[in-house]
Amino acid sequence: MIAADPAREKRRDAVRNQEQLLDAAAAVFVELGVHAPVRVVAERAGVGMGTLYRHFPTRADLVVAVYRHQVDAAAEAGSVLLRESSSPPDALHAWVDVFVDFLVTKHGLADVLNGDAEGFAVLHRYFVDRLVPVCAQLLDAAAPQGTSLTAYSLLRGIGNLCIGGPTPEYDPARVAHALADGALLPPRGASAA
Repeated sequence: MIAADPAREKRRDAVRNQEQLLDAAAAVFVELGVHAPVRVVAERAGVGMGTLYRHFPTRADLVVAVYRHQVDAAAEAGSVLLRESSSPPDALHAWVDVFVDFLVTKHGLADVLNGDAEGFAVLHRYFVDRLVPVCAQLLDAAAPQGTSLTAYSLLRGIGNLCIGGPTPEYDPARVAHALADGALLPPRGASAA
């Protein structure tokens, strides 16, 4: 019998702790905002403060890591939804839900970065590089005849619709789905077959 490698087990624990912290932080940020006490994140993740600070020395480090983690999750969801949904338009709409949920956590990011324009620009580029191709793939599958919006325009439009989040009078997800439906229309001036 081969003995377990203690270093490998420690790395697995560290990765598991980091994943728990990211998931807990995302939930806490949605509930309480990005300025919620980090001890609440540690408690929710079931780890100590030392573990939290070992992975994320500052609040900004934690918020940026959550942001990147959620961008990656949204990017990975695209192909899964395309494969598992009943139709490409259904996959696009399921992904719009994922994207809108992601945008809820994103609010407050600029405040946490405290005017770090370069850091914010790097994150924006990461967002664009990861999510525009996924959205384009979903749009191409859902509307092979062409669309009235580019993937970037659809993402930016949904982002603008989600500023401020939901209120009793306004459901950004519902409006985002209407925008996605509009994006699936043929481009203006395209001849109908």
